[in-house]
Amino acid sequence: MNFRQLKAFNSVMRHGTITAAAHNMHVSQPSVTRLINELENSLGFSLFVRQGRGIVPTVEARRFHQAVESAFINIERLDEMAAAIRQTSTGKVSIGVIPIISITLLPQILGQLRQTEDQTHTVIYMHNTPSIVDAIRLQQFDLGIVSRSPPYEGVHTLYQRSLNYVALIPADHPLAESDGQLDLAEVAGKHEFVTFGNVYPLEMQGINPALAEQLQQNARYSVANMLPATALVRETGVPALVDPFSARMSVEAGGVMVRPLVQKLQYQIAIITRGVDTMTRETRMLADALIKALDDDTIIRSLAP
Repeated sequence: MNFRQLKAFNSVMRHGTITAAAHNMHVSQPSVTRLINELENSLGFSLFVRQGRGIVPTVEARRFHQAVESAFINIERLDEMAAAIRQTSTGKVSIGVIPIISITLLPQILGQLRQTEDQTHTVIYMHNTPSIVDAIRLQQFDLGIVSRSPPYEGVHTLYQRSLNYVALIPADHPLAESDGQLDLAEVAGKHEFVTFGNVYPLEMQGINPALAEQLQQNARYSVANMLPATALVRETGVPALVDPFSARMSVEAGGVMVRPLVQKLQYQIAIITRGVDTMTRETRMLADALIKALDDDTIIRSLAP
């Protein structure tokens, strides 16, 4: 016996006739009759006998129906539970994002998802990478988009790419006279750069410690993240080493240009979660959209080492 046969039997028992059962199931009367006959053959006893122009259930059918009805009540409860889960515990995704992605890539993705009539409530938190990793570990965020070098201990990495930092240079700066590769070893002692305090460029993967120290010795401006650095480039006329996403946003605003570096200073971009088994359907959908957008991004395609 199978579910359709049991459903046909239960419908006949509930509604009293083959015609009513067929109407309830949105199938033809012969289909219901066939399903009942198949179920009887499987069970080895009759379920209905003809009486006048109708049918009545046998004693065996009434006993069997008690078990079937109980099973269908449990199935209906499962449907109700699934509906409750959809309305309460799902439908919301919390995501921690580094600043540059929170104002560039993420809004684009959410705009695209909105066109699909997605009803997910997305809660966005802008933090630095260590804070996002900690929040993911504590299950405070469903997803995180982070930078800096892995590993990110205690979390699961869904996506990871390495890109190269670039030099963001004011359009009227002497270093803007060429668009070729910029050798930091040649210019660090001659030109000032915006640096990133005790964090960057010392943690840029692949940078020479002596070069990093020289950059910081000449620096009058140090910032905590990339967004203030890009603003300083435009307002103070001082170049900075920035991630390619920040560079693209600045170039689109005008007044600056980008030069690739001889030194391969790697910038990480990763999507993390507490674990695949903890992801809801909405979380997986957002993660898939983010991964596709990153893979399709022109920067990822052109600057990945």
